[in-house]
Amino acid sequence: MGNTQIHQRPIGRRITPQRAQFRRLAESADIGTVTRAQLAVLAQSLTCTGLINGTESHLLAALINTVPAESFDRSGRPIVFKSNQQLAFEIGRSVGRVSRMLSSLFDAGLITMQDSGNYKRYPIRNGDGEITDGCGIDLRILIVRYAELDELVRQVRAQKKAADAALRRYRGALRNARYALSAAARLSEDSLSRIGARIERVSNIVGIAGKASSRVLRRATALLEWLIERMMELPRRSAEAQETQNMTCPHAENGMHKQITTSHPFDESNQERRSTNAEQLNSPKAGSASKWAFEESLRRGRSEINKPRRLRQAMVALQDVLRAVPALKTYGFAPSSWADLTRAVPLMCRFAGISEDARARAVEQMGEQQAAVAVAVTLEKYDRQEVSSPGGYLRAMTDRARAGELHLARSVFGLAARNSTEVRH
Repeated sequence: MGNTQIHQRPIGRRITPQRAQFRRLAESADIGTVTRAQLAVLAQSLTCTGLINGTESHLLAALINTVPAESFDRSGRPIVFKSNQQLAFEIGRSVGRVSRMLSSLFDAGLITMQDSGNYKRYPIRNGDGEITDGCGIDLRILIVRYAELDELVRQVRAQKKAADAALRRYRGALRNARYALSAAARLSEDSLSRIGARIERVSNIVGIAGKASSRVLRRATALLEWLIERMMELPRRSAEAQETQNMTCPHAENGMHKQITTSHPFDESNQERRSTNAEQLNSPKAGSASKWAFEESLRRGRSEINKPRRLRQAMVALQDVLRAVPALKTYGFAPSSWADLTRAVPLMCRFAGISEDARARAVEQMGEQQAAVAVAVTLEKYDRQEVSSPGGYLRAMTDRARAGELHLARSVFGLAARNSTEVRH
C-alpha cells in the first residue's frame, strides 16, 4: 500500500500580499476621529464609485450598524463578531453569498478579517473586560481610508454633475440648431442643405447622447453653437472682443505705465490713472482691462518679446476669477474658497484635456493658488474655442511664469471685461 496523504483543513481565509497590507494599514487607525454615522453614510455612497455593488453596500452598512457607537470612540474596537449565517439572515442572502461578499470587501480594502482555527468569531478581552483584539470582521481600515474614500465619492459626483450639464447643453444645442435651420430664410437652399447635413452628421457621430463621453458632447455642442451663429449671421466672437482691444496702453516703462481708457458705459473709472501693479492689487472691477491683457504674447515667438525683470505675481480675488471664468459654472464647479478651487484643478484639467505633467509643472512653478487661476483661465479660453491645445497653452504660461513675464491678474480682469461687454450687448 502506498503512503496515505492527509490534506489538512485550511485555517482562515486566503491571505494575499494586498490583504496583508490592508491588515497592517488597519492597525494604524486613529480611532475616535470618525463616527459610526459618517461611515454608514459613506457605505451607502460607495456604490456610485463602482468600487462595490448595491448588495455589498447593504452588507457593509449592516456591519457598521452592528458595532455599538461607543466602539468608534478612542477606547473602542470596531470589530464585528456575528457569524455569516446571522449576517445572511439580516440582509436576506445565502450564507455562501455573504462569504463571497466579505471576500470582495476584503479585497477592496473596506474591511479586514482575522479568522480563528475553527472559523469562530469571538472577542479577546483584558482583565478589565475591555475588548483588545478578536477574531472577526475589523472595520478600522474604514477609519484610516475615510478621507480618501469620501473624496473619491465627491469626485465621482462632480464628474456626474458635469457630465449631466454637458448632456443637457448638447441636447439644447441640437434642438436649437434644428430650429434655426428651419427658421433661416436668408441663406440659399444649397447652404441650408450643407448645414443641415452637417448637423445630422454631428448627431450621428455622437450617437446615443446619454452614452457619449463629456468630451465628445462638449465638442459637438461647440460645433452646433457655431453653426447656429452662422445661420443667424451673427458676428464672430473674436470680432466682438476686438472692440476693447485698444483700451489699455501697451507701452510700459520700468514695469509701470499710464493707463488711458476710452469712454464705455460699463467703465466707471475712465478718469483714473494708475499703474499696472496698483490696478492688479487694488482694482475691484475689471472694466478697464482689455483683450491685450489676455496673454496675447503667448502666441508670439520668444524672440519678439523683451524680457523684463522678474516681478512678483499679483494676486486676484476669488470673485474676480469667478466673474472672469463663467466656464466654471458651465462645467459644474462652484468654489466658495481658494481651497475649493484648488481641489477642483485636477478635474478641470481632465475636462480641458490637460495632462498631469503640465498641471504638476504649473503647480511647481506658480504655486497651487496661482496654478489654479491659470488652469481656470485656460479652461475658459478652451470653452470659448480660443485655445486649441489647452495643455500647450498652460505649459506656455508656466514658461512665462518662470521668466517673470506672466501677468495672470491682467488675464483675469481682461476676461471679466469681455464677459461684462458681451452681457451688456
